Amino acid sequence: MNEFKLKNRPNFPKRAIVTSGMPYGNKNLHCGHLSTFIHSDFYARFLRDRIGKDNVIYVCGTDCYGSPILEGYRKLVESKKFSGSIIDFVKGNHDSQKRVLAEYDISLDLFGASAFGEAKPYHDNMSAYIFNKLSNSGKLEIMSTLQFYDTKTNTFLNGRQVQGKCPFENCKSEHAYADECDQGHQYMPEELIDPVSTLSGEKPELRSIENYYLDLGAYTELLNEWLTGLDEHTPTRKYVIKELREFLKKPEIYIKNEYKDRVLSLNLPKYELIEENNKPSFTIVFDKLVDREKAAEILSNNEIRYRTGKTLVPFRLTGNIEWGVKVPDTSKIKGLTFWVWPESLWAPISFTQAYLKDSGDAWKAWWCSSDSEVYQFIGEDNIYFYGIAQSGIWLATQGKNPTVNVPDGELKFTQMVANKHTLFLGRKASSSSDTPPPMAEDLLAYYTPEQIRAHMLGANVGNNNVPFSPKPLNPNASPDETDPVLKEGSLYTNVLNRAVRSVFYVLGEHYNWTIPEGKVSESVKEEGDNTILDCERLIHDNKIHVVLNKLDGYIRNINKHFVKLSKDGVWNTPEANQGIVDTLYMIKVATLLSHPIVPKGTEMIADYLNVDKEKFFNWEHCFEELSYFYNNETGHKIKELLPRVDFFKKHPSQLV
Repeated sequence: MNEFKLKNRPNFPKRAIVTSGMPYGNKNLHCGHLSTFIHSDFYARFLRDRIGKDNVIYVCGTDCYGSPILEGYRKLVESKKFSGSIIDFVKGNHDSQKRVLAEYDISLDLFGASAFGEAKPYHDNMSAYIFNKLSNSGKLEIMSTLQFYDTKTNTFLNGRQVQGKCPFENCKSEHAYADECDQGHQYMPEELIDPVSTLSGEKPELRSIENYYLDLGAYTELLNEWLTGLDEHTPTRKYVIKELREFLKKPEIYIKNEYKDRVLSLNLPKYELIEENNKPSFTIVFDKLVDREKAAEILSNNEIRYRTGKTLVPFRLTGNIEWGVKVPDTSKIKGLTFWVWPESLWAPISFTQAYLKDSGDAWKAWWCSSDSEVYQFIGEDNIYFYGIAQSGIWLATQGKNPTVNVPDGELKFTQMVANKHTLFLGRKASSSSDTPPPMAEDLLAYYTPEQIRAHMLGANVGNNNVPFSPKPLNPNASPDETDPVLKEGSLYTNVLNRAVRSVFYVLGEHYNWTIPEGKVSESVKEEGDNTILDCERLIHDNKIHVVLNKLDGYIRNINKHFVKLSKDGVWNTPEANQGIVDTLYMIKVATLLSHPIVPKGTEMIADYLNVDKEKFFNWEHCFEELSYFYNNETGHKIKELLPRVDFFKKHPSQLV
């Protein structure tokens, strides 16, 4: 094998947490959710093989709280489409999500729920733990901010009960809510453009209300240092780091050039004016967020339209809606609940505790240790929350002198694996899309779970928005065209399936189901070992789609190799026996590397090879020849394969 590759194998942690962005409890899973779960499941399965199954915990759960859920529940009750409690509503969706994930072989150790079940007491306690750490170290501040109030219904509005246009420069979202848009941009409520109450359809007022906030701006320097480390020492995708850096810019306001003279005449706080040729707007930059807010107020009073740039605004920790995790009462404010976003950031810790049944500090060996790593799989819309907000909270929990060189015992920064959008028929896979994406459950009427897994893992969703165009659901598909969703899966249902069956049938017909003895040819061994090393590096670097490409070439070579061997039909010769040994080694390599992609089919191959699966898929033995796994020194028999038995099955609808 390549000695350089062998000496420079990537490092993996001693222990690992793998988790995914949590689906809301107001809906079932669609194809966009499914893509993120399949990618995180791939990584969890790989790490179990690579560092040992006892060293990996894979957790996620239903995000039960928040205004989208409350609003969805309210609408269903008002329309008489649902009559149970909000817990009943969320639990029904949670149970559906859990069932569908199991159908796709998503191997979660625990899929919990933040509002009920085994994880709830842990989540309540962890929420109080985080709040008290921040409060006791003086990191929280009470801010009197403006919240929308509907004068027609006489009620304060939660986040999703207000809709308008995002105030961010270059963001065209018209699905903007009280303080965030559907692209993840954060802003103050007074910045929302054209707000409308979803309860009455009227323009709501802004009224003062108090909540706890964390000043993320205090950690700008540390967050910049952390991002430099991400860029230099981790496989974090470059566009993720670039987007995170945009939030660390100084506070900016963008104004159309037609207002320039009026702006220059105003008595604004100290700013820097930036103009660029051929741009329809100019920029004013402030040193402090408070100066930008004052300037924004002056501009609004003078009826000058503007948009704000990304920067670190105070991160709201608490809210005022009843449906939420209770915040510990203090002498200053009582009766608050956590805003859903911050408590969802530490929910995976709660799920880890629930899995471990940990009432002490056992969870810290996974979340607060230098020899552990946390891998967070998310969609690109959530980069701000899992990057800036979570990292800011983690820094703040360290106390007086936080550092990015996190000592053992303190919360580690997570490794974010952000994916771009899955585009169903050219539209972002989102429940709010004009073209709703297919539900994950509905796809099983046309495809097997392993076909969907292979297709989604083969898509370069890590770097690009990728199309998802299942032929049965595409009204514009031609009857003669190949279904694009079947491309990657056919590598298994057609190519590897045929190769394994061909070799096994020869062993049955000519060798009494016994594998001939012999060592693997040097060239075949070298090619297989280098393929293992290449795929290991690609997985470490989060280039899973390239793993599929490499396996495509390698698996097709198995068939070419065996067809050349068997074309004269002569067996039980030294040449034929050597060819079988070589082919089986190639099958062994392909099966090991494909295990996280198509787990059931590959485990079936191991069963028929009559080897110990745990030993076979353990990467401590990844370079061993197949004979290493035999249960006898001589005469190793495989399991008899009956006719028409497939290791990788096609969906019944595809059998014509």
